[in-house]
Amino acid sequence: MNELEKAEAVLEALKAAEQELPQAALPILNGIAGLIKGDGDDALEIQEARTDAFMAICELGKALHRGQPADQLWAPAFSAAQRWRGLV
Repeated sequence: MNELEKAEAVLEALKAAEQELPQAALPILNGIAGLIKGDGDDALEIQEARTDAFMAICELGKALHRGQPADQLWAPAFSAAQRWRGLV
């Protein structure tokens, strides 16, 4: 899977997770972690964008796991993933 396919898969998973209840969304978000893994050969800007997407998704996942409100965390996760996709 190339970098663009990974970024698009992450965005699709985020869309799917957003439609679910927290307990169903969390496993979807956990499955994204393997897709965000880079090989280190990418430009620094792409690596940073991928890392930003990972961190935003982690924050979202933590909130869902803890039962905290996550409504405000979806937009930053989508934005970071879209930025990553836009750079590849």
